[in-house]
Amino acid sequence: MNNSKGVGVKVENILTVKGADIVKVATSDTVQQTAKLLREMRIGAVLVSDDADKTDGIAGIISERDIIGGLAAHGAGALDMSVDSMMTRDVHVCGPSDTIDDVMLMMTDRRIRHLPVVEDGRLVGLISIGDVVKHKIAESEQEARALREYITTAG
Repeated sequence: MNNSKGVGVKVENILTVKGADIVKVATSDTVQQTAKLLREMRIGAVLVSDDADKTDGIAGIISERDIIGGLAAHGAGALDMSVDSMMTRDVHVCGPSDTIDDVMLMMTDRRIRHLPVVEDGRLVGLISIGDVVKHKIAESEQEARALREYITTAG
């Protein structure tokens, strides 16, 4: 977590627009159950909780990429394996005050597409590279509009 206070759109702005709903699975859920959930929800990853009631604890994250890797390594039997056996345990996080630029850099450097958002040790959301790019484009469009307006009124 960088906690940069620089200018620009911040992660908290993304959560305000997209909401803070967090989809989780338990470590004991099967990969097949998780794959079905990803498909039904039209999402690329879910957080994995180390308890059955899926509270704030983050044991890991499992993405479509993890599932494909498991299928390549274990064949169709991977679908019956527990999420715990296939999830990514080293979960990188960001904070609500991190800027979009900081988060984009982190995602690019670490080759990850999803980041849990943690504030004061509490999980407050999950953002994806799609969320980040969408807001970066909106920020650029707003700057271009402001420049056009400035040029038009200055002349």
